[in-house]
Amino acid sequence: MTKVSAKRQFEELKRGTDEILVEGELLKKLEESEKTGRPLIVKAGFDPTAPDLHLGHTVVLQKMAQLQRFGHKVHFLIGDFTGMVGDPSGKTKTRPQLTREQVDANAETYKKQVFKILDPKTTVIQFNSEWLEKFGAADFIRLASHATVARMLEREDFGTRYKENQSISLHEFLYPLLQAYDSFAIKADIELGGRDQKFNLLLGRELMKDRGLAPQVCVTMPLLEGLDGVQKMSKSLGNYVGVTDAPNDMFGKLMSVPDSLLRRYYDLLSDAPIDVITKIFSELDQGHLHPKDVKARFAMEIVTRFHGSDAGTHAKEHFDSVFSRKEIPDDIPEFRYQWQGKDIWIPKLLTELKFALTTSEGKRLCNQRAVKIDSEVLEGEYFHPREKKQVVLQCGKRKFARVNL
Repeated sequence: MTKVSAKRQFEELKRGTDEILVEGELLKKLEESEKTGRPLIVKAGFDPTAPDLHLGHTVVLQKMAQLQRFGHKVHFLIGDFTGMVGDPSGKTKTRPQLTREQVDANAETYKKQVFKILDPKTTVIQFNSEWLEKFGAADFIRLASHATVARMLEREDFGTRYKENQSISLHEFLYPLLQAYDSFAIKADIELGGRDQKFNLLLGRELMKDRGLAPQVCVTMPLLEGLDGVQKMSKSLGNYVGVTDAPNDMFGKLMSVPDSLLRRYYDLLSDAPIDVITKIFSELDQGHLHPKDVKARFAMEIVTRFHGSDAGTHAKEHFDSVFSRKEIPDDIPEFRYQWQGKDIWIPKLLTELKFALTTSEGKRLCNQRAVKIDSEVLEGEYFHPREKKQVVLQCGKRKFARVNL
C-alpha cells in the first residue's frame, strides 16, 4: 500500500467529483484499508458502444488512476453483455442494440486506449459476460424483483420519456439492474461513473445491501464540457479531443479551451497534485501567469500522456511556429490534384483532403472564411491557380496540405 494517509487520499479523491455517496463511508473505508493493508476494490464499467474514447470519457479513468496510485485494486469492467442491451442513461429514445461482433471489436480498442492512463500491471480487466451470460430465466426474474416500475420511473430520463409518451422497452429497465449486479459480482468497495450514472450506481448499492454485502460508495464525476465551452464533449458535436488524435492536433485543440474552463480541465484531467494546481491558478489570478502559458503546460501534459514526452515537446514547438510565429509547418501532407484549367471548387477539394466530411460542410467553412490559400483568406468558394503549380491550403487553424496541381 502507498504511504499516503487515508485523510490525504480522501481530500485528493474529492477533487473534481460531482458527488460522493456517502462521504463518511468513503473515509471510513480508506481508514480501514490503511489500518489493515487491504486495498479497496474500485470498479468502473464501460460499455464498448463506440471504437474510440475522447477526453470526456477519461475523466472517470483519471479518478481510477488516482486510486490506483494510492494502492487500491482497480477493476476496468468492459460491459460486453450490457453493451448489447444499451445503457438508457440520459437518452431520449431506445438505443440501437449492438451485435456481439461490434461489441468485441470496440472492446479490443478500449483495452489498448485505457492503458495510456491506467497501469496495465495492476489493472484487472473483466467482461461482465463472465457472469451475466450464465444467467437463466429464473436469475433474471429474481434480479428484476429488486426494483419496482415506480422506482424505475423515478429516473429523470425514464420519467421524461414516460410523460412525453416516448416508448421505453422492458430491456432498458433491466440495464440498471445488470449494472448493479456487476457491483455485487466483484464485491466493489467503490464504483465510479459519470453524473448521468447516479441512478445505476445507487441501485448497485441497494442490491449489495439486499444480498448481504457492505454497500459500495458511489463516486460520480461531472460531464466534461467540450471545446465550445457549452455542450458536453461529444464526437457528434465536433467539440472533442480524441485519445487517438495526432499530437499536433491534440495540442492545438487544447490550446483553444476557453479560459473559463481551464481550472475545470485541470481538476478533472491533470495528474498534478491539488496543491500544485492551486498554486498555478493563484499565480494566474494574480497576473503572474498568462492563460496561454497555463494552457500550454496542460496541453503538454495531456499530449505526453498519450504520445510520450518527445511528442509533447514537438507539439508545443509546432504550435509556437505555426500559431505564434504564423509559420507554415514543414511536415504537411502533399496531395496531387488533376487541374483542368478551370476554377477549382474548394468545397469539393476539402472533402478530397478529408478536411470536410461533405461539400455542404466545405461550403460552410468557405463562407466562414476558414480557408486560406498561400496564407490568403479565400473569398467565396472558387479558386483559380493561374500559373501556379503548387499551393498551400489551410483549413481552420490546424489543417494544412500542400496541393500539387
